[in-house]
Amino acid sequence: MNTKAANTGSGPTQSGRPARLSLADWMPKIVMAPTVIVTLVCIYGYMIWTAVLSFTGSRMLPSYNFVGFDQYERLFNNDRWMVALSNLGIFGGLFIAICLFLGVTLAIFLDQKIRAEGAIRTIYLYPMAISFIVTGTAWKWLLNPTNGLEKMMVDFGFENFKFDWLINPDMVVYCLVIAAVWQASGFVMALFLAGLRGVDGDLIKAAHLDGASTFTTYRRIILPSLKPVFFSALVVLSHIAIKSFDLVAALTNGGPGYASDLPANFMYTYTFTRSQIGLGSASAMVMLGCVLAILVPYLYSELRGKRHE
Repeated sequence: MNTKAANTGSGPTQSGRPARLSLADWMPKIVMAPTVIVTLVCIYGYMIWTAVLSFTGSRMLPSYNFVGFDQYERLFNNDRWMVALSNLGIFGGLFIAICLFLGVTLAIFLDQKIRAEGAIRTIYLYPMAISFIVTGTAWKWLLNPTNGLEKMMVDFGFENFKFDWLINPDMVVYCLVIAAVWQASGFVMALFLAGLRGVDGDLIKAAHLDGASTFTTYRRIILPSLKPVFFSALVVLSHIAIKSFDLVAALTNGGPGYASDLPANFMYTYTFTRSQIGLGSASAMVMLGCVLAILVPYLYSELRGKRHE
């Protein structure tokens, strides 16, 4: 009798519990489903569509007359594209190198527990809070020969001072570097400062007890331990450099002529203003390849590191 009652009483509990657990298990999936669908369609779906269009002769509207690698051949025979690639090499190389150098230097400076560290850190980080459009517009005013830095120096009495990089086809790409470094170096500083604050203090004390100077301690012990931070900063900065569009649009608009074009601006121009969707799609896929060439080794190293832990 008691056994039957116990079985009868436990039936609804056992039958109800799986239902509640099932709903709890499915709820995160239900909540995330719209985001996953939008991501698959609007990001990966359009990436696949762009790849397909890059093999077609599409012009003003998409068409599906496949032409093989003709668009890629046209792309690399296009002088404007080669200028954009050359500019990306100069801009990306200088941008990444200077940002890393300034970021590490500023992080070490702030790691000395100086006074007003919070205020100084905020000042360094502030440029990253604004968009590249605002950055480009502000630096366009500053670098304008008629009413910017050059005019200010002339007004101060330096009549022979000249700074016309913004209108000089050979130097205009360096204006992009100046503006981009000004905005992104504070972000790199924040990454390295967080890494420096995570270094084991006992290692530093042991190095000082062994007679190592502060410079040697940072060079031989602290900075080598920050290789993951270096790699993360390199990936982020490379990604920013490859997809840079709004900074160029606001600061130089690709000029003079197309002397300051970057691949993203080339892609936009040929896709949306010159009605050559196939050629623009090919340039977009080359940009994607550049991004993947950076991200894949990073992801491989991360997954390999976790696998060995």
